[in-house]
Amino acid sequence: MSKALPKNFANQLLLWYNDHKRNLPWRLDPQPYNVWLSEIILQQTRVSQGLPYYQRFVEKYPNVQALASAPIQEVMRLWQGLGYYSRARNLHACAKKICDEHQGVFPTTFEALKKLPGIGDYTAAAIASICFKEVVAVVDGNVYRVLARTFGIDTDINSPKAKKEFFSLANTLISRESPDDYNQAVMEFGALHCTPQNPKCSTCPLGKICVAKQKDLQSLLPVKEKKVKVRKRYFYYVVRKQAQSLAMKRRESKDIWHSLYDFDLHESQKPLDEATLAQKVGQIKLSWSPEYKHVLTHQIIFARFVLLEEKSKRKDLEYFSLKKVAELPKPVLISRYLKAEGFLK
Repeated sequence: MSKALPKNFANQLLLWYNDHKRNLPWRLDPQPYNVWLSEIILQQTRVSQGLPYYQRFVEKYPNVQALASAPIQEVMRLWQGLGYYSRARNLHACAKKICDEHQGVFPTTFEALKKLPGIGDYTAAAIASICFKEVVAVVDGNVYRVLARTFGIDTDINSPKAKKEFFSLANTLISRESPDDYNQAVMEFGALHCTPQNPKCSTCPLGKICVAKQKDLQSLLPVKEKKVKVRKRYFYYVVRKQAQSLAMKRRESKDIWHSLYDFDLHESQKPLDEATLAQKVGQIKLSWSPEYKHVLTHQIIFARFVLLEEKSKRKDLEYFSLKKVAELPKPVLISRYLKAEGFLK
């Protein structure tokens, strides 16, 4: 590991941040609600994708009380398209707990914040340091990369050992005087300068102390050895239409898209031919849609849809008008189909 002085590291990052930080709305008004909302939205999400969602949320729910009192279905609908829907459910649960148990006021410490739904070490550190100047370091993917390259750390960042090692190092490096700006600086530096591909090493303020630059290890650090196996799933949806209504159901199982609405689903571990599909649905002549491919982090879904026009509504299904269908929280895959078929504008 490099013998760089922690003070030099922190000071260089703070100077860089002062000149290069992005003008983001939660930085203009770093209240706990704004910082918390931004951090939850930006988990697994690029700023360019998450920023419109942040703006819509603060417009719809300007404070934690407004979010807590909103119907969960409405929150899920606003979240639609961001993925990782457990984040939205935890967001709502956290808001309710803050209002019910903390009188609508965010806890002010790292340890207390971690007791709230959906708030782990990273989010708790971000809120505690940025809003309350607690000296506790954030460690996300950007921070792993900056520290691994600068100090030549080859510990697999997916290992339990790495979490302790990097968190300990990060807390020795953090600025005691400006933990709020420092944490934002190191994350911003990883996002904009020390990027996964093509880092800007020629203009790096840490170049003189960076092990990766000195030994040409940028493409090898950080080490991430475990590769998650991607699972393929085959979804066959039966879309039942009666007059101007569609039968939809809320997903309740512990699977993807919990609490979102889709159609009657037949899932297979392998592609099915149309004869097999007809047998499953119980009708011989069916016209299936072309295949829709939907890529998730650890799964690839291949989906086809068949539309069945029905004379009357089935009592065992719930039907929704097309206006209501538009308002329901739905997976992006379902919205793509509905738009392609003209059910949604």
